Amino acid sequence: MLRVLFVGLGGFLGAVSRYGLSMAFPLKDKLSFPFTTLLINFIGAFCMGLILHFSEKIFPLHSYLLVFLTIGVLGGFTTFSTFSMETINLLEGGKIALGLLYAVTSVLLCLGGVLLGKGIIRLFC
Repeated sequence: MLRVLFVGLGGFLGAVSRYGLSMAFPLKDKLSFPFTTLLINFIGAFCMGLILHFSEKIFPLHSYLLVFLTIGVLGGFTTFSTFSMETINLLEGGKIALGLLYAVTSVLLCLGGVLLGKGIIRLFC
């Protein structure tokens, strides 16, 4: 039950952080390309790579801290549902190329973010 509490607290912090970042940096342009969600998901993927690789290879984090940070904070911070909705909105709005570009860029950028996070830990530790 304590793990559930840690996930919930982390999720709250992650969701509030995502909302705050999206309000501070409303990066939509005239094409309605959702740059803010793309940036948030990249940051989350990067942090996931950092945290997990650090915990696996350098210093094992306590399981409560790990679920707090990964499932809680990063799970609440990143947003696959918003990414999915924005992709569908672009496609249904007739912006097929932009929708596909967003979907492919999001997946590749976030995979790259995880690799970059892991790579930084490898480089410095």
